[in-house]
Amino acid sequence: MTRVGAVDCGTNSIRLLIADDDGAGGLTDVVRDMVIVRLGEGVNATGRFRDEAIDRTRAALAGYVQTMLDAGVRDVRMVATSATRDASNRDVFFDMTAELLGRVSPGAVAEVISGDEEARLSFRGALGGLDPADGPFVVTDLGGGSTEVVTAEAAYSADIGCVRLTEHSLHSAPPTAGEIADAEAFVAQRLAPAFAAVPVESARTWVGVAGTLTTIAALDLGLDHYDPAAIHLSRHGFADVERICRELVSASKAERAALGPMHPGRVDVIGGGALVTLALAQEFSRRSGIDQLVVSEHDILDGIALGLL
Repeated sequence: MTRVGAVDCGTNSIRLLIADDDGAGGLTDVVRDMVIVRLGEGVNATGRFRDEAIDRTRAALAGYVQTMLDAGVRDVRMVATSATRDASNRDVFFDMTAELLGRVSPGAVAEVISGDEEARLSFRGALGGLDPADGPFVVTDLGGGSTEVVTAEAAYSADIGCVRLTEHSLHSAPPTAGEIADAEAFVAQRLAPAFAAVPVESARTWVGVAGTLTTIAALDLGLDHYDPAAIHLSRHGFADVERICRELVSASKAERAALGPMHPGRVDVIGGGALVTLALAQEFSRRSGIDQLVVSEHDILDGIALGLL
């Protein structure tokens, strides 16, 4: 039996998947975990990682390394995405990952992957468990610093995500009308190249991955706590998605924090994620006639693990 470790370090969170080959071309989860480390905090403004952000990420990765060693992982791949592509002092980050990952597999170090590869890994991972008859699919991975839009034919990584948008436009909680208008214009500007590059018109099913969309799904399901099994492959009509997104945007931090499925690390940026979600839904409705969102708990981590196997 082959057991592999996949680590995804984005702008907002670092995540781990330890998985076995299921013998049928898929994965059997052993461990799946997420820690909000906010690695990209301030990168959009300063172009550099903050020392405290590196420290938070080091602590989380050290825990993941020990988990992998305890589980018998000998092959690991760690990818770093939007924030690391932008940071001028990223060598500090790479040195830290080499030191820690080398305990699992000598020579291992985090890789900065292109937006295109990020999109394709997310696409491969997200489609696990979906009926091919529901295709063609369009997958979006809404992260902290970037949003990937990908079909089987094309992919684009747009420089917009929940953290980037919050830092750019949403300085109040709840945001002012002016802040919302500025945010909506910024989202439209950043997503326009994605829809120019990716032909979504023939898509029949929108599959969304990552924390903003899974949280919206949990709220639509009325969950009092975050339940991945209930969320995975759940379907959500656009009217409900729009209602929840607007409620999240207009809520105070205290109101967001009181929501049962809400991770504490998403409280201050979920409004930004909700505005990106609204823009995506509007575009898919207009261009493809899609009227619901399918949310997958499988994503880039699954794509990484499948590649290792």
